[in-house]
Amino acid sequence: MCNKKKYYITTPIYYPSANLHIGNTYTTVAADALARFKRLAGYDVFFLTGTDEHGQKIQRIAEDKGVTPKEYVDEIVSGIRKLWDIMDIKYDKFIRTTDDYHIKAVQDIFKKLYDQGDIYKSSYEGLYCTPCESFWTETQLVNGNCPDCGRPVEKAKEEAYFFKMSKYSDRLIKHIEENPEFIQPESRKNEMVNNFLKPGLQDLCVSRTSFNWGIPVKFDNDHVVYVWIDALSNYITALGYGSENKELYEKYWPADVHLIGKDILRFHTIYWPIMLMALGLELPKQVFGHGWLLVDGGKMSKSKGNVVDPVVLVDHFGVDAVRYYLLREIPFGADGLFNNETFIKKINSDLANDLGNLLSRTIAMVDKYFGGVIQSPLVKEEIDKELIDLALATPKNVENSINDLKIPEALSHIWTLVGRANKYIDETTPWILAKDEEKKERLGTVLYNLLESLRFISVLVSPFLPSTSEKIKAQLNVDVATWDSLSAFDGTQGGAKVNKGEVIFPRIDVEAKLTELEALKAESVKEEVKPSMKPLKEEITIDDFDKIDLRVVKVIHCEPVPKAKKLLKLKVDLDGEERQVISGISQYYKPEDLIGKYVVLVANLKPVKLRGELSQGMILAASTDDDSKLFTVSIPGDLPTGSQVR
Repeated sequence: MCNKKKYYITTPIYYPSANLHIGNTYTTVAADALARFKRLAGYDVFFLTGTDEHGQKIQRIAEDKGVTPKEYVDEIVSGIRKLWDIMDIKYDKFIRTTDDYHIKAVQDIFKKLYDQGDIYKSSYEGLYCTPCESFWTETQLVNGNCPDCGRPVEKAKEEAYFFKMSKYSDRLIKHIEENPEFIQPESRKNEMVNNFLKPGLQDLCVSRTSFNWGIPVKFDNDHVVYVWIDALSNYITALGYGSENKELYEKYWPADVHLIGKDILRFHTIYWPIMLMALGLELPKQVFGHGWLLVDGGKMSKSKGNVVDPVVLVDHFGVDAVRYYLLREIPFGADGLFNNETFIKKINSDLANDLGNLLSRTIAMVDKYFGGVIQSPLVKEEIDKELIDLALATPKNVENSINDLKIPEALSHIWTLVGRANKYIDETTPWILAKDEEKKERLGTVLYNLLESLRFISVLVSPFLPSTSEKIKAQLNVDVATWDSLSAFDGTQGGAKVNKGEVIFPRIDVEAKLTELEALKAESVKEEVKPSMKPLKEEITIDDFDKIDLRVVKVIHCEPVPKAKKLLKLKVDLDGEERQVISGISQYYKPEDLIGKYVVLVANLKPVKLRGELSQGMILAASTDDDSKLFTVSIPGDLPTGSQVR
């Protein structure tokens, strides 16, 4: 009987899109790293990913292409699985919501909820966002559009089944309060509780009749199951829930962590737990909502023309370089930034200069001074202790960070050891020791310590950079490379020979590579048709313009206006005078994004009250005609506040 600790990790099942970008890839790479680490540490791991293939949008795309929805998704899913192979993702199961076993289980779930009175039949009339597969009320819209994606919504009126969400609201709030780790990071938990649960939940529409690409309701074939009931159930149907063989379900459920993007947090922390409560099932231990990977200051999307193709990056830099940047540079739980120049410089500094150079120098010295034969450590000195102690402490430090889902911190611990080993070379000066025949044994000990440190590093990086780990092990010629072997600094065997190999991370010419990538950009991003500009307003004179007083101000505080979804309350510094400004920009900016920014204020606008709050001016901003994008007019911080804009 297996007594290993169990670990069940999931990514969201991905919507079949022909334009998966590096941001989508991030979630799966992070989950893969966590799963690999747990396997390394001795856990019995089950890692689930897959595709969410039903819904009105899929049906419409397929109709436009003249194929069936199943034919369309089959082609896209094949591409997604190929991408996960390219990114070296080792999942245990890939579920498709078109799988027969999933369809049957979802039908049974829907029937059970109906039979026990949690689902009832009524009619729906309201607003629906097809891309997000989400229903909205008029008050939830932002500038008339979907609050999640900013796209237009459609009026929908049809017979539908509804799920009694409000029945379980208090129970869910109690669960969240009693289990503080259930929703992470903390900011995501506060958002769900304060913005959705405490104001009160409305019953959820859980079926549609206006299209048929979905799972039919078992007892009413005019209806298909609402996509989120269908999609969310995958986390248990993939384990056999609802089938005759529940062995995996009984072994791995509840999930240890659902790793998701923050844009689908509401579905995973409200709809999904309430579904499970209604079914009498345990809730997942944790839902972790990470941020977005931003390019040029915004979320990646085809319409913005800022999509970064992971396949192009892998072709140019190798899969481990891409994995390293995603896992090291993206603050886990917060938004991260990507640009090609930063990415390339990080490869050069961390991978080429630090890790690659450490391996190359060490192997070269063993080859040069001892014909490639590893020497046993015979002459130890006090200077060795710091390196050895750090190596022995690093596995636990990494494990603690991984347990807290702090992947960048875990990699930082490993690179602290890499840096210490490089410093050890400078401290011990092997090239000087080699000149003195009496110090040959000391030289052998120094090189042994470096090889053993590299053995530790090869094991520790394996969940994050799996192919790099194998390359290091091959050059070290090590036999012992398990987690347990890191409990002692003696796994490298004297008398074995190292295998001098290729440089694992060659340095990159930054300017040349950036030029090359720019040349490829036109091929990977299709140009969008530029919308026509709104007509200019009637002409004004310079005297008219001179009436407007535009001033540079610094945002010193920002917070939402209570019970006003669009409004932010800003405190700004106008040359020592503090002013309050109410601005309808909460769709585009979080309060913390604005604090410290220098923006332009219409300073002589007559004060007004908005939602009971005094507004002493207006922040200058530019937006697209459809309000899908908006940017405040920002000023460099080297201008003093109060400076006039003219």
